[in-house]
Amino acid sequence: MNTALMMGMTFLVLTLVSWAVVSQGKTWFVRRSARVGNEVGSNLADLFIFINTQQVAAMSALAVVAIPLVVYVVSQNVVFTAAAVPLSLLAPRFLVKRIQTRRLLQIEKQLPDALLMVASALRAGASFPVALESAAQETRPPISQELALLIREVRLGVDMGDALSHMEKRIPMQDFLMATAAISISREVGGNLAETLETVARTLREKQQMEGKIRSLTAQGKAQGWVMTLLPVFLMVVLSHMEPVAMEPLFNQPVGWATLSVIFVMEFLGYKAIRKITHIDV
Repeated sequence: MNTALMMGMTFLVLTLVSWAVVSQGKTWFVRRSARVGNEVGSNLADLFIFINTQQVAAMSALAVVAIPLVVYVVSQNVVFTAAAVPLSLLAPRFLVKRIQTRRLLQIEKQLPDALLMVASALRAGASFPVALESAAQETRPPISQELALLIREVRLGVDMGDALSHMEKRIPMQDFLMATAAISISREVGGNLAETLETVARTLREKQQMEGKIRSLTAQGKAQGWVMTLLPVFLMVVLSHMEPVAMEPLFNQPVGWATLSVIFVMEFLGYKAIRKITHIDV
């Protein structure tokens, strides 16, 4: 009788705990998906990529389930599946960050030509807003989108200095900050704005040429970093197919999991060290 009562109480407690965990986990999952959807949707809107936040939240929730499931189907390993869960949680933010980085690099490449277009329009006798509008029409996205947004803010009554400050927040780049600083100083103090913009454009172009040379000289070191990082993983996969019995403890025993953790940490630190050495800031 007592044994049956204890078993019943244990079952009841486990049921309540499971229900509480599932309920709280569902609430957290829904709230997180909505928060990520709003955050990612806002960041994508800043990139002129307009998408419904509910769709972003749904895709984020799908990624949390799909990525670990695919990893488990491919690897048939619980450790790899568990490691894929935090990666799936970070996947939407990583994707947006990647798009932002590519967009900023495109703007950086387009900036000297855009400044030269504005300077040419100023030398032809156009005012600064008209020169910006001309550059927005002649250039290609993404910098044309930013210039068009700047022009719309000015037309709505926003001061040019405030509109440039808003643009600086959308484009947090050192090259662009230098250009806006030159424009602001020239408008406040006076002087030949066209000549100032041409000087800034020439400086930025020389800087980009130097950065290109540095990238070409450090390309071999970056490639070596990728090779040294991926080579142990490649050997691990090959040995798993050649000697599955010998490699089985590495994936199915706690000692093997600890070894994989140490390998992952060492590989990550080695890659970051090589990346730090080959990254030269101009």
